[in-house]
Amino acid sequence: MSKRFLSKSEVKDKVKLSYTEIARRVKAGKFPTPLRLGSHRTSRTVFLESEIDTWIDDQIQRNRRPV
Repeated sequence: MSKRFLSKSEVKDKVKLSYTEIARRVKAGKFPTPLRLGSHRTSRTVFLESEIDTWIDDQIQRNRRPV
Protein backbone atom coordinates (compact mmCIF):
# COMPACT_ATOMS: atom_id res chain seq x y z
CA MET A 1 0.00 0.00 0.00
CA SER A 2 1.43 3.35 -0.97
CA LYS A 3 1.30 6.23 1.48
CA ARG A 4 0.07 9.65 0.47
CA PHE A 5 -0.23 12.92 2.34
CA LEU A 6 -3.44 14.93 2.15
CA SER A 7 -3.69 18.64 2.87
CA LYS A 8 -6.35 19.95 5.25
CA SER A 9 -8.28 21.15 2.21
CA GLU A 10 -8.18 17.70 0.59
CA VAL A 11 -9.34 16.07 3.84
CA LYS A 12 -12.16 18.59 4.17
CA ASP A 13 -13.35 17.79 0.65
CA LYS A 14 -13.00 14.04 1.17
CA VAL A 15 -14.89 13.75 4.48
CA LYS A 16 -17.35 16.61 3.93
CA LEU A 17 -16.71 18.20 7.34
CA SER A 18 -15.72 21.80 8.05
CA TYR A 19 -12.21 22.72 9.21
CA THR A 20 -13.66 23.54 12.63
CA GLU A 21 -15.42 20.19 12.97
CA ILE A 22 -12.29 18.31 11.90
CA ALA A 23 -10.27 20.21 14.53
CA ARG A 24 -12.88 19.44 17.22
CA ARG A 25 -12.81 15.74 16.40
CA VAL A 26 -8.99 15.64 16.32
CA LYS A 27 -8.90 17.29 19.75
CA ALA A 28 -11.50 14.80 21.08
CA GLY A 29 -9.52 11.86 19.69
CA LYS A 30 -12.30 10.98 17.23
CA PHE A 31 -10.40 11.79 14.03
CA PRO A 32 -6.89 10.95 12.80
CA THR A 33 -4.17 13.23 14.11
CA PRO A 34 -2.36 15.33 11.50
CA LEU A 35 1.39 15.22 11.00
CA ARG A 36 3.72 18.21 10.88
CA LEU A 37 6.26 18.05 8.04
CA GLY A 38 9.07 19.71 9.92
CA SER A 39 10.05 20.79 13.38
CA HIS A 40 8.86 24.38 13.20
CA ARG A 41 5.45 25.56 14.34
CA THR A 42 4.85 26.96 10.86
CA SER A 43 5.65 23.66 9.11
CA ARG A 44 2.97 22.27 6.81
CA THR A 45 0.37 20.02 8.46
CA VAL A 46 -0.89 16.97 6.56
CA PHE A 47 -2.95 13.83 7.13
CA LEU A 48 -2.14 10.29 5.99
CA GLU A 49 -4.64 9.23 3.35
CA SER A 50 -4.69 5.64 4.68
CA GLU A 51 -5.76 6.89 8.14
CA ILE A 52 -8.51 9.04 6.62
CA ASP A 53 -9.72 6.09 4.52
CA THR A 54 -9.80 3.88 7.63
CA TRP A 55 -11.77 6.55 9.51
CA ILE A 56 -14.28 6.71 6.63
CA ASP A 57 -14.62 2.90 6.64
CA ASP A 58 -15.20 2.97 10.42
CA GLN A 59 -17.94 5.59 10.00
CA ILE A 60 -19.67 3.45 7.37
CA GLN A 61 -19.50 0.34 9.55
CA ARG A 62 -20.70 2.20 12.66
CA ASN A 63 -23.69 3.66 10.85
CA ARG A 64 -24.72 0.46 9.08
CA ARG A 65 -24.91 -1.71 12.19
CA PRO A 66 -28.43 -2.81 13.11
CA VAL A 67 -29.70 -1.02 16.19
